[in-house]
Amino acid sequence: MNNNKQVTITVDGACLGNGQASTRAAAAAILNYRGYRRAVAEFIGQGTNQRAEIIAAACGLESLTQPCNVILRSDSKYLVETMSGNFKRKRNHDCWTRLDNAAKIHTVTYQWIEGHDGDPEQEATDNIARATAQGGQVDPTILTQTIAQLANIN
Repeated sequence: MNNNKQVTITVDGACLGNGQASTRAAAAAILNYRGYRRAVAEFIGQGTNQRAEIIAAACGLESLTQPCNVILRSDSKYLVETMSGNFKRKRNHDCWTRLDNAAKIHTVTYQWIEGHDGDPEQEATDNIARATAQGGQVDPTILTQTIAQLANIN
């Protein structure tokens, strides 16, 4: 076993108007190391839910500054099953490449979690992703407020 830090990353993507001609997509991740949390997000613009989910995972992993043992939690079976080798990559190859590159230096375990089922970090990442998609940019205030709210829950 290595001596890398154990980090849990909960991710979610959002796409307002998914399946329509004009969409607004965003991705969010909450990193948790021994109870210390940090939120990151990315406005994608035009996109799909699937792209947003993959980018959320990449965004979370890219924000780590050193090799870690990561449990990456997502409510996207598409993401988890693909990264576990059970689904074949048929599209979004640019996003998968980004995620592969982000995961390279880490030991990552992908874990599916039920969405909108009361998990505080999953609900928080969903809120951040939706707010980022709606606002068209990452709002640092939303990130810090969300982390503060999570601290009050636990």
